Amino acid sequence: MPASIILGAQWGDEGKGKITDLLSERADIVVRYQGGNNAGHTIVTADQKFALSLIPSGVLYPTVTPVIGNGVVVDPQWFFTEMQTLTSKGIDPSRVKISHNAHLIMPYHRKLDAVIERYLGKSMIGTTKRGIGPAYTDKFSRSGIRVQDLFDEKIFREKLATVLKHKNKLLVKVYNQLPLDFDEIADEYLDYAERLAPYVADTSLLVWEGLNEGKNVLFEGGQGTLLDIDHGTYPFVTSSNPTAGGAPVGIGIGPTMIDNVIGVAKAYISRVGTGPFPTEQLNDIGDRLIEIGGEYGVVTGRRRRCGWLDAVALRYATRVNGLTEIALTKLDVLSNFEVIKIATAYEAEGETFTEMPLQQRVLYHCEPVYEEHEGWSEDITSVTNYADLPALARKYVERIEELAGVPIKTVSVGPRRDATLTKA
Repeated sequence: MPASIILGAQWGDEGKGKITDLLSERADIVVRYQGGNNAGHTIVTADQKFALSLIPSGVLYPTVTPVIGNGVVVDPQWFFTEMQTLTSKGIDPSRVKISHNAHLIMPYHRKLDAVIERYLGKSMIGTTKRGIGPAYTDKFSRSGIRVQDLFDEKIFREKLATVLKHKNKLLVKVYNQLPLDFDEIADEYLDYAERLAPYVADTSLLVWEGLNEGKNVLFEGGQGTLLDIDHGTYPFVTSSNPTAGGAPVGIGIGPTMIDNVIGVAKAYISRVGTGPFPTEQLNDIGDRLIEIGGEYGVVTGRRRRCGWLDAVALRYATRVNGLTEIALTKLDVLSNFEVIKIATAYEAEGETFTEMPLQQRVLYHCEPVYEEHEGWSEDITSVTNYADLPALARKYVERIEELAGVPIKTVSVGPRRDATLTKA
């Protein structure tokens, strides 16, 4: 590798879990660098299906050290639930390491997430209500509680008392909710301290030492580029930086240590939640993509919105991440579509846009400029060599490669590990 970032090049749900799992076979350390248990990754092995949302995908390999970096917000309850699920499926997750500087998701974060969304009404963001946004809000307002705080009871209680006083005022006086109990929260989280202790480490040092020893390190992003807090379709975004720039910050190494940036893109496109979506298909085509592609959220179960591939957005992802290659997923879903479309530009207010518009207002009113491609009728899920794909499928892949401006090196034709082709 030896230090590679893998991230979503669209609105998330691109199939990053499968590609990360494949690359993890050659990795020594797999790092999750942002987000929380709001980012689901599905991995299908020969005999089992795993839905991970907090623990890095590399946990399925016994030789990999999975790392949760300081850029992640951690819900301890969810962490232990996921660990138990893995154990019950015969996976040993004891190698997982959590940054001592990672911020904790607290009960008031989950509560506020739910009531704020309800309060916003039609303007809601469409969050998972897992407390992610409020936890990051506290982090950047410098009132957050970190993993390391659990190991100093006096500091933890002082911090909790200060922040809970403020949160309860918000809950009671603004949102008409019952206050949360200090002792209940303190007892619950101090109990987590002993249970978390074996997993807590200086993960920045761990990764830095690994890289200096020549180990292969894979940095795994959650969500996708267009959900980035800075570079996504704000405000309908996540609360962190899943783009490549978030990786060095989210673990604590220098950007010069990164060698490759791999963007995962679906052969069509989807998004969960509200916000602009120029190529969305609110018709039979969209319904077919959802049903054939199984487009339901791993974390929430929500039905995803689906549409044709957006090359404008893909070029944008290539630029803001500095992609060195693309892994294209779910090509098999497009089999038996007579016509397949790619948006190569947008039109709005008398202008043609080949790059992302500067204003959100414009993006909402964009009409895609499509080019049409003839579809293929063959079932490609059993194809094992890229050259054996139908000529029309290869033509479609190569056109995406041309529009994105970086090579497509991996093509997925099914959910299984072995349904993956290497493109020379």
